[in-house]
Amino acid sequence: MKLPVSTAPAPDAASMQCIACGRVQADPGGWYQCAACGDLLELIPPQAPSAATVQSWPALWRSRRDSRLAEDLSGVWRFRELLPHFPLAPRGIVTLREGNTPLYDLPRLARAAGVAAVWAKHQGMNPTGSFKDLGMTVAVTRAQALGAQWVACASTGNTSASMAAYAAQAGLRSLVLIPAGKIAWGKLAQSLDYGALTCQLDTDFDGCVRILRELVRRAPVYVVNSINPYRVEGQKIMAAEILEQMAWQSPDHILIPGGNLANSSALGKGWLELAALGLAAKIPRISIVQAEGASPLVDCWRDWKGEKLQPRPARTLATAIQIGNPASWKKAVRVLRSTGGECLAVNEMEIAQAKAEIGRQGIGCEPASAVTWAGAKKLIHSGWIQPGQSVMLILTGHTLKDAEYILGFHRGEIPGPESGSQAALAGLRHPPRQLPATVEAVAAALETAGRP
Repeated sequence: MKLPVSTAPAPDAASMQCIACGRVQADPGGWYQCAACGDLLELIPPQAPSAATVQSWPALWRSRRDSRLAEDLSGVWRFRELLPHFPLAPRGIVTLREGNTPLYDLPRLARAAGVAAVWAKHQGMNPTGSFKDLGMTVAVTRAQALGAQWVACASTGNTSASMAAYAAQAGLRSLVLIPAGKIAWGKLAQSLDYGALTCQLDTDFDGCVRILRELVRRAPVYVVNSINPYRVEGQKIMAAEILEQMAWQSPDHILIPGGNLANSSALGKGWLELAALGLAAKIPRISIVQAEGASPLVDCWRDWKGEKLQPRPARTLATAIQIGNPASWKKAVRVLRSTGGECLAVNEMEIAQAKAEIGRQGIGCEPASAVTWAGAKKLIHSGWIQPGQSVMLILTGHTLKDAEYILGFHRGEIPGPESGSQAALAGLRHPPRQLPATVEAVAAALETAGRP
């Protein structure tokens, strides 16, 4: 079936500005890029109200937690004064009660590392198991308001799961392009369960993006990848939620995984905007951690001082961040510079160990999330994070997103022998024991297990 093509700008949208040339333009309604130079667009924040009004917002946001309205049950729309304003479809917002995720105190990790405090903001506790839901509620609400019938994305797994769920909730169709054999089965299963047209392509994530970009020129699909600035607007709300949970006090350091780099960009955008409004007294240092096998931003930061990014093949078991040509790298560099953060890479052994150490706190996460703790330990060891300082980890995905990794780790199969000595992991592995079906066998196992 041949689909009609629409290239008309979207009506009733907030103004957007190019991150490179600064050109202000209307919402293009298709592939979100600058009409002049082709770079990414971002929404211009509306003019702030009076200082007195802004200072009343925290109490207003807190009071909404007692409401039963759909927009107040959402941990994104509850902070709607920070979101762009646009006319909604008659059914209103598209929400699955995203946000309002837990902030965990991890005192044992803090003591072991010799810092004042370690917290974990667990975005894997969102409805589809990842931080993507924060942005997807706004992007799919926008798609519905524009009358879109199809939403589409290229994905390493989490975006597709989130998009498919929110599209199903809105009654829209969804198209998923994923690299064949390169995403965790748990994430793929979600997209299938939510009814997406799922296409496994014989390419990597960046190849999927290229095909999606060409498809937009031929078919009326609304793209919800992180180039969509409405996604970023939803994800920036994480900053407000963290501050609320911290009684409006900022940690010294925040570490966040680096894949396509929209999440780090959104977090920084949110914090800087809250500081400009007078709601954040201090801006934490936001550092981005990548896997060694997928670390183009680290190369950009180290070798070209953030001025140039060279795409590279990406290979890591932390598949959520297996991206070699991140779309939002310029935004991420801006956050690193604005907050005084660092950019570093960790290897597969360090990721596996960090994930297991987080797990021993009773807090599961997917491998990509664990790069934050691996990176924090390196920065603590180097002295960049100092003993009296506090550290917050952004855990981006639920532990069940990649159950194969967990099983492989405890069986001794992950990471592989090419990653080096496995000695540091020995006490963290807990493979199942095959025993006779007798009380004596279980009692003997209990006795030999020792104390945890």
